[in-house]
Amino acid sequence: MAELTSWLKKNLASFEIDEVLALNATRHLGKLEQAKLFSPEIEKMRTAEGRWYEAIMYEMFLKMALESDEIQALVLKGVDVPHGSRQRIKLGQNGLFYSRCGDITVRGNGQDLAEFDLLFIDNNKHIGFAEVVTSASDMKEFEQEIAYKRTLLGYLFDQKKVTFLLISSFDVTNFMVGRRLVRTPHTLNIQTASCEEIKSKIVDRTMIQRYIRPPTHEKFILVRDISLSHPFDYERYHENEKTRIFTWLSSGNRESNCPVPDDDTGRLVKKILYGALYPSAIRSLCKNHEFIIRGERIGYKDIMTRYSKAVFATDLPGFDPIIYLRNRRKQEYLKMVQNGDGNFKFERFTPPKVGFFLWLETLQPALGARITTGLLDAFSPNGSDHCNDFPPGFTGN
Repeated sequence: MAELTSWLKKNLASFEIDEVLALNATRHLGKLEQAKLFSPEIEKMRTAEGRWYEAIMYEMFLKMALESDEIQALVLKGVDVPHGSRQRIKLGQNGLFYSRCGDITVRGNGQDLAEFDLLFIDNNKHIGFAEVVTSASDMKEFEQEIAYKRTLLGYLFDQKKVTFLLISSFDVTNFMVGRRLVRTPHTLNIQTASCEEIKSKIVDRTMIQRYIRPPTHEKFILVRDISLSHPFDYERYHENEKTRIFTWLSSGNRESNCPVPDDDTGRLVKKILYGALYPSAIRSLCKNHEFIIRGERIGYKDIMTRYSKAVFATDLPGFDPIIYLRNRRKQEYLKMVQNGDGNFKFERFTPPKVGFFLWLETLQPALGARITTGLLDAFSPNGSDHCNDFPPGFTGN
């Protein structure tokens, strides 16, 4: 991949973002997004602008792939993906897939684990990826996200080194996260003109509807054309990690922090779903912790009336506790995250069209009050030590 990064450094300046390229990138936007691109409403405009800039970079790499021997293949995306290649989300899906919008994703048991703005293969048959950013606000959890994507691709394609291109419309080195990322080995930062500068090149907006599709070429491939080097059974990896954590908790050995995964597959697990809670567990939680939804504090009776299920989980790698509440009236889960006081506050909805929703739906009550208290106190920022609340040999099954 070193040859490709060297080639990019030398030749990138010759690939100018002109009006034709900028206009052609709008083919990946819907008509509403195209209109929002020039909207006076800043928030709507910025959202459309981000999608458009990502599409511009894709169009640029389509052009580069045809002119460089260093790029063996570029994965198609967006409107260039046939609808028959966009598989509906379902449980059991593992590996590379396309979303309904043509975005490139890796799914684990139907859950979207990672999305890639660009995915390519160099002349040494090594896979690499690029992420496209237009704002520093996009970089809050960026570092951790990039590290995970590198780990994921490294495992799937048996690569010790995975090249990452950070493509930006601003100087990322003005920010600490950006500086750290750029200094990371096998990373290349490509900075282009700002979105405002690129927009200024569009003289005639009526030309937006005129598109040029890429030619059929052996270098342009679909995700189904890429073979994985390792088997990928995400649900099994998840269950192994869940069992490992329960074993650690039930041992009562809390002299050290929760052990990190000791194998490659354990590091791929992003979240552990411990199971749904029995009513006794929900009642116990409500005695010691507040639940706050958009400023409203709700108690045990409210939860039992409004929600049909509560699931306990922890985000990794930090083991931050989460409660997912299943709305009785709508097909959605409310993600409740723990704040510094140990209470749970609403963060966002999990809609029915994502694979994670389907996984949550399969979980049945498995955790009683004692086990739930032990789990929560083990991971809460100000919890007490309840490790010995776990029966010997308990695995959460």
